[in-house]
Amino acid sequence: MDHIFQVMRDPAFTIGERWALWGVLLTAVFGLLYAVFLARQVLRYDQGTEAMKRISDAIRVGSNAYLSQQLRTLVLLILILTGLLYFTAGEQSIAIGRACAFLMGSIFSASVGFIGMNLAVQGNVRVAAASRTSFAEALKIAYRTGTVTGMLTDGLGLLGGTLIFMIYGEHAYEVLLGFGFGGTLIALFMRVGGGIFTKAADVGADLVGKLEKDIPEDDPRNAATIADNVGDNVGDCAGMAADIFESYEVTIVSAMILGWASFGHKGVIFPLLVRAVGVISSIIGTYLVKTTEEARAAMKAIHLGFMVSALVSIVGFCLIGFYYLRFPEQGTLASWITLGVEGLDMRPVWTTLIGIALAMTINYLTDYFTAPEKPPVQFVARATQTGHATTIINGFAVGLESSVWAILVIAAAIFGSYLVYQGTNPTYIAYGVAMCGIGMLTLTGNNISMDVFGPVADNANGIGEMAHLDKKARQTLADLDAVGNTTKAITKGIAIGSAVIAAVSLFNAFITDIAKFTGTTYEAVAAQLSIAEPMVFIGFLIGGAIPFLFSSMTIRAVGRAAFLIVQEVRAQFKDKAIWEGTKKPDYARVVAICTAEAQRELIGPGLLAVLTPVIVGMMLHKEALGGFLAGIILSGQLLAVFMSNAGGAWDNAKKFIEDGHYGGKGSDAHKAAITGDTLGDPLKDTAGPALNPLIKVMNLVSLLILPFVVRYEAGNLFIWFIVVASVATLSVVIYRSKQESPEILKWQAAIDKAWATPKP
Repeated sequence: MDHIFQVMRDPAFTIGERWALWGVLLTAVFGLLYAVFLARQVLRYDQGTEAMKRISDAIRVGSNAYLSQQLRTLVLLILILTGLLYFTAGEQSIAIGRACAFLMGSIFSASVGFIGMNLAVQGNVRVAAASRTSFAEALKIAYRTGTVTGMLTDGLGLLGGTLIFMIYGEHAYEVLLGFGFGGTLIALFMRVGGGIFTKAADVGADLVGKLEKDIPEDDPRNAATIADNVGDNVGDCAGMAADIFESYEVTIVSAMILGWASFGHKGVIFPLLVRAVGVISSIIGTYLVKTTEEARAAMKAIHLGFMVSALVSIVGFCLIGFYYLRFPEQGTLASWITLGVEGLDMRPVWTTLIGIALAMTINYLTDYFTAPEKPPVQFVARATQTGHATTIINGFAVGLESSVWAILVIAAAIFGSYLVYQGTNPTYIAYGVAMCGIGMLTLTGNNISMDVFGPVADNANGIGEMAHLDKKARQTLADLDAVGNTTKAITKGIAIGSAVIAAVSLFNAFITDIAKFTGTTYEAVAAQLSIAEPMVFIGFLIGGAIPFLFSSMTIRAVGRAAFLIVQEVRAQFKDKAIWEGTKKPDYARVVAICTAEAQRELIGPGLLAVLTPVIVGMMLHKEALGGFLAGIILSGQLLAVFMSNAGGAWDNAKKFIEDGHYGGKGSDAHKAAITGDTLGDPLKDTAGPALNPLIKVMNLVSLLILPFVVRYEAGNLFIWFIVVASVATLSVVIYRSKQESPEILKWQAAIDKAWATPKP
């Protein structure tokens, strides 16, 4: 143990700092043990009737089959990248550490998604069973099911980052680049694959079931029903958990790089201590989420838990800053409990608090633009009375406006961080922005709990409808489902905002690394990245275009898969026994179609994310690569918020009408709302969320290849071989993304033949 953690004997670390790092490590373990405690607690609850168990088992089997297939698809790519990462670092120990850290980050990210999803698909039936007797109990089970995933994210993220720092010390950030890249890449694939699966099933189920057949959303006669519920888990549970996990890691990476450059080892240890406080505050806040049978105030209980966690975090940050940021580099344990004001620097604390304020503001903004009772959704709902076109027009308007306010709030947070360090070295300002990101994701446990709560409640509602539970239980589940829609929308806003802050921090780390590799200063490098420079501007234009190409690929994939689901569900409805409810549909067939299409479309967007920075950096050099990253951050954020909030507004406008307004279910307004919802589905649950990891993958790839970009600016034969191979691969990927699958061509041939046949 002493040999492994030999860096902990460095005299630069005080005894107090060494104890603090062990304390952070134990806090991470405590967070994981809390997740185990909650999981055991959830699994002790009743699973309900045999019919409910059968439905839940079908969802669980489908979810596991999809995710297992996805992980098998990615194994070879992960192993290849693990080997390649060995060659991105000069020193052998760093090279080995980076490759191993990439593998660990990949495994941790996949584990968070896989384990969290498995508990979610076991918690849903228990929520449905509890709804028969108690609203309060159903809420508690659903939220604590989500909290397991939240604490896994918190615990594994903090565990990995702390272990790497304790082993590698001042070189930890070089190894952490691998850890962050592993988590980010898996998150991208989970977001893309899960998003294609879930929205293909959802769109197919709605278009045939609701629009054509006028039956309820989770009617057991609809062959896409099980696939729709499976999709909620692989997309929202596994996908979002991996997404937030990699944001959690990327902000630590950027904070460590910039912290070491500005404050030395204190600048690295402080964010780890902040993250430890976040784990404790999330445990306290999430455990307090409960309501009474009389109040039935689910959203109020969730908000209360979030606020308690925020307050505990604020107090913790201030205490850590007051005691830790005041003392000299050398000292003893006694110095940690000695009071005094000499040398106190609370600026990292203030920027962390700005991050918490940013998270709460984005929560409010997202809620405002997507909640059914708020003016934007009401604006969209009113438009349904005049048809499909006006519904789409108003939804677009809401989404476009929401992007403006979101980016202004993020800009204000960055400006606040700048003011805290105004007049100092630019590296300090960059560190302040990184700490803002650390603060924003302090309540990761709460955020993931809120997100996973959504699909758990949604699945429970579906189980309740398919198992024909009584009216009281169905109302309880419908109420929880409505709350879950809001919490899912809120956490998407947090994920997008954190992606931008993390990317800005990584961009500053990019400048810091260029300065290190070229032997110049941060200020000199920053001056070279002016858009007045043609190469920088060219990179900026290319970077700004990539999120649009990426979104086109993912949305096109959903459209193709949904086409197959619609045709399959229509074909099964032609069976009279299925329509009359005397025969079960072939649910597995639809799950298999979704799985096959999602796997078919999985790798292309990932290769786009990895190879584009390589091409720009190697061909156009470091200045163009800097402009490229700036373009991605700007257009990616605007596009992600637009798609997420427009989709959320269309979704909740539909739910508002289904609650009995403007004619209710089956009315013309309802049909227009369904059109808006199905348009918004791939925006808010596939393309929009997938832009978060896309932004960070490209930033991390840029940091990893930067030594080669700087070293081989003059070019050589090997570099041009890499460029040509990357361009050829991307050309194939883009071409293939536009090609129809053999299944679609078969269906289309049959349809064309039917149209060509003369009608009697």
